[in-house]
Amino acid sequence: MSNLLWKSLVVSPAVLGATLLVSATAIAAPNASTEVSTTEQPVAVEVAQPEIVAQAAPTNNDSKVLDQVNRYSNEGKTNNSLSQVTSVSQFSDVQPTDWAFQALQSLVERYGCIAGYPNGTYRGNRALTRYEFAAGLNACLDRVNELIATATADLVTKQDLATLQRLQEEFSAELATLRGRVDALEARTAELEANQFSTTTKLVGEAIFAVSDVFGGNSGEQNNTVFQDRVRLALQTSFTGRDVLTTRLTASNATAFTLADNNNAAINSAEPLQTYNVGGNGGNSVVVDRLTYEAPLGPVQVYLAAAGGKHSHYAAVNNPYFFDKTDGGNGALSTFSSENPIYRIGGGAGIAFNIPFGQGGSIIKPSSITVGYLASEADSPTSGEGLFNGNYAALGQLNFGLGDRIAVAATYVHGYHGAGSALFDNGEQDNIATGVVGSNLGNFAGGFNRLTSEQSAYSSNSFGLSAAFRPSDKLSISGFISYSDLTGFGANDNAEVWSYGGGIALPDFGKKGNVLGIFGGVQPYARGIQAGSNNLPYQVEGFYKYRVSDNISITPGVIWLSSPGQNDNNDDAFIGTLRTTFTF
Repeated sequence: MSNLLWKSLVVSPAVLGATLLVSATAIAAPNASTEVSTTEQPVAVEVAQPEIVAQAAPTNNDSKVLDQVNRYSNEGKTNNSLSQVTSVSQFSDVQPTDWAFQALQSLVERYGCIAGYPNGTYRGNRALTRYEFAAGLNACLDRVNELIATATADLVTKQDLATLQRLQEEFSAELATLRGRVDALEARTAELEANQFSTTTKLVGEAIFAVSDVFGGNSGEQNNTVFQDRVRLALQTSFTGRDVLTTRLTASNATAFTLADNNNAAINSAEPLQTYNVGGNGGNSVVVDRLTYEAPLGPVQVYLAAAGGKHSHYAAVNNPYFFDKTDGGNGALSTFSSENPIYRIGGGAGIAFNIPFGQGGSIIKPSSITVGYLASEADSPTSGEGLFNGNYAALGQLNFGLGDRIAVAATYVHGYHGAGSALFDNGEQDNIATGVVGSNLGNFAGGFNRLTSEQSAYSSNSFGLSAAFRPSDKLSISGFISYSDLTGFGANDNAEVWSYGGGIALPDFGKKGNVLGIFGGVQPYARGIQAGSNNLPYQVEGFYKYRVSDNISITPGVIWLSSPGQNDNNDDAFIGTLRTTFTF
């Protein structure tokens, strides 16, 4: 290391000087910190003044080293991987007026030892860890060492040797520590890579344990306390660092409660469904419930689903803290509170695009258009089914923001639904015959003949609006409204379905990572379809997600269902749940 340092300054003292200029704040950082900010002005390092003493580097800590390895691994998987550049002009965030421009220009164009990110940025204003500085310094010195091999030996003077010797003595401890930490980091990285599951694939898992029961009236008498589970294992594969192929396996024994009317007869309804009731097909048998691929195509984000595609996978739902993208165990308890029911219309296989447009001003932020098409019977060659002739839903959505704390989405969905198909089937009609949210009439009003009670095919045109407002980091307010116009292909079988709701979430309530949430509204309902069923099926849910650790959360909650089946004569039902979620 000492020979390398000596030779570096023999060839060009400006090389090491430029490196120290760019990274001086990292060398002089306090011992108690492992990160420094590159936004500070440069600290002048005079080669001829040996009295400058750098502070000793922090003591090596195994947990911090592993944390840095994990961060490095995560960066490579989230489009943050480094790549060599050949000109400082390739950096979109480096301007000639920047204080470090000349140093970067020299390091990049003359010595080629500075790397940038795939999106053409250098990110000089973000925090720089000592590990990153050590890696960058080592790369530059290795590059200079290659140049030394072709240099002549008659450039050294006695004055240079004296200056270099003093500099070496002053920084010998720091340079040795940096090199040692890089070696240790490389060794640990090599060990992790040698024992990792795959170089392109990581395993993400979730297990839900839930104890639940129904109280109140006939519904409480007809149901018992249950202990149910759902387990999901997802293989997330990236081939370029910017794309992801998701293959998810699900096993579950969770089934929904059955509500009872005032005559103690069962109500065929999706009103009591909870999020962990969705997915799987009972008995803890394993199924592939999601096979999707997401990748950028220029500025456009492409979503391709071979199985298990959902509109909420690719479209902005705008219901923070209640919505969980995996329909899993970290958001609201009920399917109604988690997202606007309009995103539950259809699902399966298809394609979607998210297209950004506009630059945005001081108030209106850059916007995007989302379009998608999903067919729930795309795998069947049977007549009247398939990718285009079976059940499908085509979505179009406009997304935009107002300032930094308000997000709004206007959504339109056109769908076709075969005879007996639920409107809000989530593409899982074969597994959940009731639909996944809403009353029975809200799901089957389309194509329902009021005179003969026969069911036929129908089409739907649905309109929705969702918005989220975050006035502070400790408060989030969100809500939605949806309207569906259902047109049957027979007589007396048209209908309208409405739904709306809103919620308040208090993140970090009581402890960082905890969430207190209250959500209320009206589940999807149809009016004027059946005598005695014209009341509104209200729902109010309250839950408190307590974060035990980074990987375990416990969520107790209560769901109140009023007028089940759209009938005030039916007793209200209360669902109590204690959900434990393990993520890994």
